[in-house]
Amino acid sequence: MVRLWYAIGLALILAGLFHLGVLAIDGGPWEGPVSWRKPFTFGVSFGLSVLTLAWVARFVPLRGRTRNVLLGGFTGAAVTEYALITLQAWRGVPSHFNMASTVDSLVSRSLAAGGGSLVVVAIWLTVASFRPNPGVSPSMRLAVRAGFATLLASMLFGAVMIARGVIEVYSGSQQLAYTVATSLKPAHAVLMHGVLLLPALAWLAERLLATETARLRLVRQAACTYVAIAALVSALTVAGITLVGPSTASVLCAGAISALAITALTLRKAAARGRPPLRSTGI
Repeated sequence: MVRLWYAIGLALILAGLFHLGVLAIDGGPWEGPVSWRKPFTFGVSFGLSVLTLAWVARFVPLRGRTRNVLLGGFTGAAVTEYALITLQAWRGVPSHFNMASTVDSLVSRSLAAGGGSLVVVAIWLTVASFRPNPGVSPSMRLAVRAGFATLLASMLFGAVMIARGVIEVYSGSQQLAYTVATSLKPAHAVLMHGVLLLPALAWLAERLLATETARLRLVRQAACTYVAIAALVSALTVAGITLVGPSTASVLCAGAISALAITALTLRKAAARGRPPLRSTGI
């Protein structure tokens, strides 16, 4: 089943990149409720999230069937969310908080329900990650737990965004719904991909550092730094102070992930020339 989740995650990323090409050709605004940016960023983000959970979930103490059900639920919700967002983008209408017609209302409510499903899976995986798991190294356990905790925080910010927007819509102010919902986007974005960054760092440390003590120290420092920065951005966002926009926060996360991946590949090649490779735990 893991290969299926990987294939779907990759397909979502490619669909997102396709819509980046559509944006480049067709033009239009980057921000706003009606933009080709939405199928682009949601495709890449959902795809990366599916790929991440398919890998990281193996470090969570779960039965195989339970793991597949959770990953299947998350992947199904992600694909449905992306399909509806893309449908509305091609129709040229807002996807979220849009109650202009029966179809739009159905899409908006389905997106809210799908978001709720994603939160449920995130909660389940976060709780499960804190169970004893002696088969995984302490550094990786810390990375996975911190990563899932930040993912859950990101999901909760997303749920608050949806709830605030829905309240404004039913109060008769659809435009205000977009304003109050997007005000929390920087906090939502900066917390989203720690569940990949921190376990990836722990995976890299297993191949570069000789002792588990050193690996645990590195992961602990990285987790504290990440959480501190995310907490600062979140606190400022809640206070109405925006240092970086959500798009910038997403780009910074993607840049950090790309830099880590390039570093890992470079160091692995260098290590392979000088000494036998260390035992792999899989990625």
